[in-house]
Amino acid sequence: MALIERDLYIPAIDAWVDPSVPRARAIITHGHADHARPGHGAVLATPDTVAIMKVRYGEDCAGRFEDLAFRVPLVMEGATVTFFPAGHILGSAQVLIEARGERVVVTGDYKRLPDRTAQAYEAVECDLMITEATFGLPVFQHPDPQDEIARLLKSVAAQPERSHLVGCYALGKAQRVIALLREAGWEQPIYLHGAMIRLCELYEQLGVSLGDLRPATGMEKAAMAGQIVIAPPSAIRDRWSRRFPDPVVCQASGWMSVKQRARQALVELPLVISDHCDWGELNRSILDSGAGTIWVTHGREDALVYWCRQQRLEAEPLALPGLDDDGGEGEA
Repeated sequence: MALIERDLYIPAIDAWVDPSVPRARAIITHGHADHARPGHGAVLATPDTVAIMKVRYGEDCAGRFEDLAFRVPLVMEGATVTFFPAGHILGSAQVLIEARGERVVVTGDYKRLPDRTAQAYEAVECDLMITEATFGLPVFQHPDPQDEIARLLKSVAAQPERSHLVGCYALGKAQRVIALLREAGWEQPIYLHGAMIRLCELYEQLGVSLGDLRPATGMEKAAMAGQIVIAPPSAIRDRWSRRFPDPVVCQASGWMSVKQRARQALVELPLVISDHCDWGELNRSILDSGAGTIWVTHGREDALVYWCRQQRLEAEPLALPGLDDDGGEGEA
């Protein structure tokens, strides 16, 4: 019997990792909606992910929750499960499953760059690594996010009569962009679309300081000149954006490196800030794991599978249902 099947079912403990439909037992890697869904009978996740799920879906979104801290083995009948930080968003975890001397890691979504709004990624040695490949093409080489924030602040300084609206995914990306702005010296209030407020409050409650945040709704239009507003990508091109003076439409996403995507989205200032590994980081992570077998999912599988085989590793793509190829970098 395999330790884990290709749909991420673990027979020994009768549990699924990030199942796309309600299951009796689910192990959840992180709080993004294509990985964490309501309706499971029992959920095992990190304490931060449990808190995020309850805020997004309600206290009773699962039959019961069990939280598991990082690096604490949970010995179950048939297998041991341990979480290690994935660096993607707050609480995101890689899942290590051990049984009969075999070690399998399901990475979930992950990134290696420093980010004070998420626990730092840790490489985990294993025999089988099941990795995402959201940016699994050699063309994807992410720039330093602080350089992207410097471009934003330069634009704000050069156009003080205009608002800058930054489109961000509400969970993870918004808080990271705010933290990057603070690290770059922006001490002024940052204004939030209503969809951002509750999750930013949760991050603060969980110990991530974000500084002076204020609701954007209700502000005088003239008072918003020279200000930075964080909003969902859909809102920055909606009627909602008309309340701001001559807004500069920005969007923070790894996909902003694709110029056609930026143009199609009517983005004036694309900011290439990704919460996933780029091509080189994916390569490094696979080699760091020491795994002889790699399963690749959630994005551009074929190129990474080919690269793995060139390294004399066994590799194959997985077609998992329900995963968003944007990997939390898109419009949602």
